[in-house]
Amino acid sequence: MGRLFHYAVDAVLVSTVLAGVKKTSGFYPSTASIGDSTLRSFTDSYLGIGERIFETIQATAVNSPYFKRDT
Repeated sequence: MGRLFHYAVDAVLVSTVLAGVKKTSGFYPSTASIGDSTLRSFTDSYLGIGERIFETIQATAVNSPYFKRDT
């Protein structure tokens, strides 16, 4: 059970990093080339989880006194 949790956390971290790359550079993994609609839907959901986590972290940082904007 511990290994499964570890792999799940790693997968979410990878998804969050991909969301950060999308937010900062505009480049993102294209799922249009995935032929199976079920796998494409799963991949889109997986990437969406990372985007939601990244947005939550970003909103927390914006409202935190411990972070300041680099000008």
